[in-house]
Amino acid sequence: MPNPLVVACLVGGAFTQSLDLTIANVALPYMQGGISAGRDQITWVVTSYVVASAVFTTPVGWLAARIGRKKFFVYALIGFTVTSMLCGVARSLEEMVLFRLLQGAIGAALMPLSQAMMLDIYPPEKKATAAALWGSGTLLGPILGPSLGGILTDYLSWRWVFFVNIPVCSLITLGVVLLYHEKTADARVPRFDGTGFALLAVALGALQLVLDRGTTEDWWNSAEIQIETAIAALAFYLFIVHSLTKKDPFIPLHLFSDTNLVAGLLGMTAIGMFIYSTMTLFPPYLQTLGGYTVTETGLLMAPRGVATLISIQLSARFLSKVDARYCMAAATMFMGVSCWIMAQWTPDVSRAEMLFVGIIQGIASGLFFGPINLRAFATLADSDRTNASMLLALVRNIGGGVGVSVSASYLAFSVQQAHANLAENITPFNRALQHGAAGMMWNPAIPFGLESLNRTVERQALIIAYSHDFMLLLMSCVLAVLAVFLIGGSKSAKPAQPPQFHAMD
Repeated sequence: MPNPLVVACLVGGAFTQSLDLTIANVALPYMQGGISAGRDQITWVVTSYVVASAVFTTPVGWLAARIGRKKFFVYALIGFTVTSMLCGVARSLEEMVLFRLLQGAIGAALMPLSQAMMLDIYPPEKKATAAALWGSGTLLGPILGPSLGGILTDYLSWRWVFFVNIPVCSLITLGVVLLYHEKTADARVPRFDGTGFALLAVALGALQLVLDRGTTEDWWNSAEIQIETAIAALAFYLFIVHSLTKKDPFIPLHLFSDTNLVAGLLGMTAIGMFIYSTMTLFPPYLQTLGGYTVTETGLLMAPRGVATLISIQLSARFLSKVDARYCMAAATMFMGVSCWIMAQWTPDVSRAEMLFVGIIQGIASGLFFGPINLRAFATLADSDRTNASMLLALVRNIGGGVGVSVSASYLAFSVQQAHANLAENITPFNRALQHGAAGMMWNPAIPFGLESLNRTVERQALIIAYSHDFMLLLMSCVLAVLAVFLIGGSKSAKPAQPPQFHAMD
């Protein structure tokens, strides 16, 4: 059996990278004042990290083949530590976004490399155990991020949501250097398709700009959004054409002939949208509407992490006896039920109900993530693991980035629409606002009454908007359903022959 300390270091690398996807979420209101950012701008702290992680996940397979998995993993850990420190000392929005981009770009390799290295050190009969352990770290990161971020922000400072990475990553780096022994590297190295990488990076970057700035720029009525949309569409088109016509494309196309991997990609997209969107929406809901402190918000979100840890370990035991599709079908149902419950919430929802929903979401994440991750690799050759891990991490980050941006944009749109609908009947001639307590507090004919009434309408509009957003999250479960239908049976097919790589010119 592998050395437990080595396993802890590899899982810890994935945990640390995924933790930073959500650890800053509860600190965003505090960070907003510290770096002089607007309410619509502060979400760039989250999306810049996600999109950088997505873009720079793509060359991981080639770099790992050139450098070696262990050496590349260590370099990524060191870079992640340095950029985390830079994020912690940022003084402006521009600096924060730049450092978060660097942090996401450098840390993008941690997740796919740790997954491939975990599968290397476990024998074939223990792959389910390896997948469950690695999945625990990957899922617990974004789920426990708000809890840890809340405690650090309340008792220290929002800057410590980044500084905490320094001692943790330093220990993981030391452990990997001293304890991990890499297998003999394959001498074959694929060519690096720079054109494919550049086209994909431009496409993803332009798409993220459209999603982030669409709300403030009035979407396609803005020339900027029109240009960015055209760039994203053209770059995606050219990337597809380039990949189909090039001998050694940036993303090996033979991987998409594996139905299980394709199902895994759909499933990872869905889980990314679901987890990252709920992690981004839930903390502001509790703090803005519920009146909870940042620490209370974090603690209310902690039980879902415990539920995830338990369910992903149980799913690893079930998979030897139960078809993986049953686990994923149950998980999809739990996700949908939790979104439906949240859509009915008002700010006075009980803590018990919030904890119950968090536990449901944790169970769903564990039941879905473990099986989909294991089945995605079931029929792949060993030489395809790194590229497959890269693709899974890529679509998970893309799903998360798109989910966060769409949720934030739809929330802003819904607030405006709900505010307009509620304000239609609020006029100085509304007799209900001229008598009794309402006449004293909400009379629109006097400045104090108008201001108080507007605050009340804004609060109600925000409650309605959050309800609409939670219903939108329900739609992400459709992708998960597609993945369940596409996934293969419980028996693994014979792995495909490894592709023939050529030395780089």
